[in-house]
Amino acid sequence: MSQVHDHDGHAAIEDLDRPPSRYEILEQAVRELLIEKGVLTAAAIRRQMEDMDSRTPEQGAAVVARAWTDPAFKALLLRDGTAAVESVGIDMANAPRLAVVENTPRLHHLVVCTLCSCYPRKLLGIPPAWYKSHAYRSRAVIDPRGVLEEFGTALAPEVEIRVVDSTADLRYMVLPLRPAGTADWPREALAGLVNRDSMIGVSPVRSPGDAAVVRNTG
Repeated sequence: MSQVHDHDGHAAIEDLDRPPSRYEILEQAVRELLIEKGVLTAAAIRRQMEDMDSRTPEQGAAVVARAWTDPAFKALLLRDGTAAVESVGIDMANAPRLAVVENTPRLHHLVVCTLCSCYPRKLLGIPPAWYKSHAYRSRAVIDPRGVLEEFGTALAPEVEIRVVDSTADLRYMVLPLRPAGTADWPREALAGLVNRDSMIGVSPVRSPGDAAVVRNTG
C-alpha cells in the first residue's frame, strides 16, 4: 500500500548525470542574489553545509537503539519523532517534521520520496545516490517487494509492505525490528548493528552472527 502526499513547493529531480534543472538554476541565482544583497553570507551557507556534512546515520542508529531499550522513549518516538530526537540532544531546528514508523513481524515499511529526494537529513545525513534515482523513486511504489529483493530483503508473502512517501513537510524514518539474540546487549552495541539502509527500510537489521552485518554510512 502506498501513501501518496502532495509535494507542492519542491521540484522533481532527474538522475544525477542530467544537466541542471531550471529549479536548480533558479536556486543558484536566488542564493547569489541573497548574498549580494547581504541577506545571507557565503560563510553562513558554508557553515550550514558543514553542519549537514557532519550528520551521519550513527545519530539515527543511536535513536533506534534507545527505542529498543527504553519503552517510554519508543512511545514518544512513534508519537512525535521530532520531539523524541530533540530530547536526546539532536538539533532538529528548521527541519521538517519527523515521523517514525515501526516494522513488526507482520508489517514492513519502505521509505521513498516519489517526487524528489526528501529525507531526514538532520538525523541521517545525506541520502544515498540510489534513493534520489528515478528508478528507485518509481519502482518502490510500483513493485516494493521486487525492490526489496534486489537489496537482498526477501519477506514472507504474509508480511504487508507499506510504502511511506516523504515530503517537503514530513520526513520518515523506519524503526526496524530488533534482531534476535540481543536481549542482554548494551545500547552502544545495539547501535552498532543498525545501518542507514535499515532506517530507510530496504534491509533489516541483521542478527549478531550474520556475516552480512555491515555499517553503511556512505
